[in-house]
Amino acid sequence: MRPQPMARLTAPPGRQVPMRRAVRHPREILALVVAIIASLVLLSWAISEFVAAAREQRQPDVYALLLIGAPLLVWFARGQFWAQQRLNGIKLTPEQFPEAHAMLVDAAARSGLPYVPDAYVVLGNGMINAAASGHGFRRFVVVFSDLFEVGGANRDPDALRFIIAHEVGHIAAGHTSYWRVLGTFASQYIPVVGTTLSRAQEYTADNYGHALIPQGARLTMATLAGGKYLNRSVDVDALADRAVTEPGLFVWIANALSTHPVLAWRMHALRDRRRPGRLLWRPRTPWLWRQPVDPAQHRVPALVGFQPTPLVAPDGFVQAGAEPLPVADRQDAPADA
Repeated sequence: MRPQPMARLTAPPGRQVPMRRAVRHPREILALVVAIIASLVLLSWAISEFVAAAREQRQPDVYALLLIGAPLLVWFARGQFWAQQRLNGIKLTPEQFPEAHAMLVDAAARSGLPYVPDAYVVLGNGMINAAASGHGFRRFVVVFSDLFEVGGANRDPDALRFIIAHEVGHIAAGHTSYWRVLGTFASQYIPVVGTTLSRAQEYTADNYGHALIPQGARLTMATLAGGKYLNRSVDVDALADRAVTEPGLFVWIANALSTHPVLAWRMHALRDRRRPGRLLWRPRTPWLWRQPVDPAQHRVPALVGFQPTPLVAPDGFVQAGAEPLPVADRQDAPADA
């Protein structure tokens, strides 16, 4: 028996393109091109090493074998990861965690996806994490239980909405594509190249989260910094301010070698919407959450907040709903959106 297909949405084809263009980090495509070129260079070396080893009747370098076998390795790893979530995770459905499932459907509709990705809650054992991936035509989101708890009714559902929108953003932006992962596979072994692309993709996913639910950004970042118990005590502004006041070579190295933007820079980017998040050089200008913001200054927009997910139509398709109003026309838009 085959797994149940992903629920379909009535979003017209290509609807995600305008959203993707608005929120994609402006350096992501450049970082992607560099990563692909670097991967092709390494692949050329791997092929030449394999040919030379066959000619000299010796064992080829193990890294050459790894790169040549990447198509199969990537396919197998993605399939195995999907199987693990299906067998061990709690799948979000209208009956199991219905509020979180409604957030998932809403994020998919507003991101312009023609389907609702699968989503699973897995045991976190104290880890604060979430991920998006895929296998074949399947796309899915994984949220660790400790992070999922932050969005409970007694805590802050907006934070969970931001997390889900962030992961759905990875899918809508094409980050989970098999060909994209394969094309940049070798760049992971080149310092700075692969990690810079990863950070750009994280900023893009953060932009999706901020565009759909800007008020969820603060507690989400506070949770990543202090965990699910200390998040309410974290001074997010103080941490974001240190993005400007913490210089140094090792600060640069720590960020450059990280797959995710360091938290101080990431918080600063979510707070200051006048410019995209910094990939390699630290921010220079302080900015406060509480300062009034002229929407005309925004390079990365905050589009709408959360609204109840429309009902499923009789034909089984989920109505994506009307186009959202601009922030300025919404009474419930946050003052600093």
